[in-house]
Amino acid sequence: MTGKGKVLWPSGTTYEGDFSGGYLHGFGTLTSLDGSVYRGSWKLNLQHGFGEKQYQNSDVYEGTWKEGKQEGSGKYVWSNGNMYIGTWKAGIMCGRGVMKWSTGDLFDGFWLNGLRHGSGFYRFADGGYYYGIWTKGIKDGWGKFYPEGNNRPSLAKWNNSELLNEIVDGSVSVSSLKKAEFKVIKPSLKRSVSIIALNGFTKVRKPHKSVLVKKNQNPSHSVTDGTFEEVQNEVQQSDSQVYEREYMQGVLIKERIINHTGRSKSIKQRGKTKEARKKSLVSTYAGLKSYYLMLNLQLGIRYTVGKISPLPMREVRSSDYGAQARIQMYFPKRGSQKTPPHYSLNFYWTDYYPMVFRNLREMFKLDAADYMMSICGDDGLTELSSAGKSGSLFYLSHDDRFVIKTLKKSELKVLLKMLPSYYDNVKEHENTLLTKFFGVHQIAWKAGRKIRFVVMGNMFCTELRIHRRYDLKGSCQGRLTNKVDIRENTTFKDLDLPYVFHMDKLLRESLLEQITHDCMFLESQQIIDYSLLLGLHFRAPEHLKAFLETAESMHEPEHTFASDGAISQDEMLIPPKGLLLVTHEPNFVSTAPGPHIRGNTLKAFSVGEKEVDLLLPGTGRLRVQLGVNMPAQANHKIQRDGGDASEAELFEVYDVVLYLGIIDILQEYNLKKKVELTYKSLKFDPNSISVMEPTPYSKRFVNFLERVFVPT
Repeated sequence: MTGKGKVLWPSGTTYEGDFSGGYLHGFGTLTSLDGSVYRGSWKLNLQHGFGEKQYQNSDVYEGTWKEGKQEGSGKYVWSNGNMYIGTWKAGIMCGRGVMKWSTGDLFDGFWLNGLRHGSGFYRFADGGYYYGIWTKGIKDGWGKFYPEGNNRPSLAKWNNSELLNEIVDGSVSVSSLKKAEFKVIKPSLKRSVSIIALNGFTKVRKPHKSVLVKKNQNPSHSVTDGTFEEVQNEVQQSDSQVYEREYMQGVLIKERIINHTGRSKSIKQRGKTKEARKKSLVSTYAGLKSYYLMLNLQLGIRYTVGKISPLPMREVRSSDYGAQARIQMYFPKRGSQKTPPHYSLNFYWTDYYPMVFRNLREMFKLDAADYMMSICGDDGLTELSSAGKSGSLFYLSHDDRFVIKTLKKSELKVLLKMLPSYYDNVKEHENTLLTKFFGVHQIAWKAGRKIRFVVMGNMFCTELRIHRRYDLKGSCQGRLTNKVDIRENTTFKDLDLPYVFHMDKLLRESLLEQITHDCMFLESQQIIDYSLLLGLHFRAPEHLKAFLETAESMHEPEHTFASDGAISQDEMLIPPKGLLLVTHEPNFVSTAPGPHIRGNTLKAFSVGEKEVDLLLPGTGRLRVQLGVNMPAQANHKIQRDGGDASEAELFEVYDVVLYLGIIDILQEYNLKKKVELTYKSLKFDPNSISVMEPTPYSKRFVNFLERVFVPT
């Protein structure tokens, strides 16, 4: 059958339209026996392209299809009056989209597998608004609630189009969908708000366009990134009252009222002084340099990996280290025989020890193409704010797998000096917790300074939300976080840790054994000032109010807990508490580990010393490896005022999943550190300060962690 025609099947189903080679192929209408009707494009008997389908229950979908399922941009109207317009994947709402309920509620934000997941805003029927983050359908993280009657942000900046207004009044048509081009533009911060691009607003390619997007972002608030920051800043131009809230897996754990007095501030800003305008220009120039650096980095990595990947695999030789092993290339703006033209500045590129890092990536089963796409793909890199004192720039790949950090010259020397021993150590010990290095590079501009950076594995690459982060050194002097510096993604320090972690006997033994070995290696390299980066994912969130009220009262005494009618019903859909270790079954593991881990699945004493998976009610089944998906119980001792000392001690216990690794391993114990140790020892207890000789530092570090991780 080829051409136009009509088919009537014995079941009563009919098709009228185009055929090709015996297939439904082209444009046609299919009327099924159950009464559903599809009118649109076909490809090899499957709906493919733009089409409209009316279902038996009177639901209607119009939009794009791929191989028989909704995929791309589309509009779905349910028979009960609910409506969704946005992106689809494999027949499920996934990506940016807007949902309007028949009750008048509306959500505009990101979706995953049919659930709200990521940044967005929720408009209640009574006129209230909530801007924040959702995880698998429930609120999870920081956000702001604007009650009915308060000034709220304009939605124009959020949507960058009139599409939302069409959705609100129900006038969305097929022509609107055809005009809408649902391309996501990545802002420069993790978990920040992307935007739907319409005609005339395509992917950011040119430097000045990218900078305009990035300059309005505030690195200290991941909830208010990108255009989302613009939306919330508009509220600060008028006196209003909003509620700043923090949710954890659907439970409201923290709330405080914010009274904005931004009008007077806005008036003052209009009359900027000459010094203020000059400072603004300096920051703009810094932003441009940051953009050029990111673009140069992507160009260089693409060139280096592409050049070395075709070479046959072989063992690392002594000739793969040293000055002769570097790849150097000049990237002129206009391009050359070996380099493409680009929008950045002319720059010189240096790739250190490419064969060594190629073998390291191979050890962690990183495919060269995937590696390049993660870092050099169209989605680009995300610029993060530095959480430490180094002032380094940090970039994050769009899939969260890799972190890129700028290095000091001294850190580069230490890394290159340590690399032969580091390579042998990683090759011998699959479960090492040391930072995973995948590449070291340098960029130099004409008449400009050199910038060096290293590509590392992201230890927090996981589908689970990391609720708390800790940087642990085992020292106490200066290891308390200032309350004014606390933000959503703040990394806390030793004295902020209010609990110990009870672990399975074998899991704890494996963890401490590897930590001891890694510390011995760092000691042999004369490395100090390293720390354990610890990420916690809490379960059983219905009990976390009391925990956070107790554990963080010293930081945020003004926080109060409250609830009102603006909290929707979906917040009660809390997954059951508890963690369950089960015998490892590879076919049922739902989440693969990140690029920072390899080796065998860990064994647990509680299941007969067998390899185990972690079963998370309401989430999935995860493979337990060293530093990844490690279950524990966080015990927090309750301090009672005026209690009888003879009474039994009380503890609050919380199920947690741990993610950890040893970071900052590029500080050598040199003359400068010796002078620092001598000076600080005169003022403080030598055992309390961070800087120490390598051997006592290693011993103190291990002893401290033995007290943090205790057996069950």
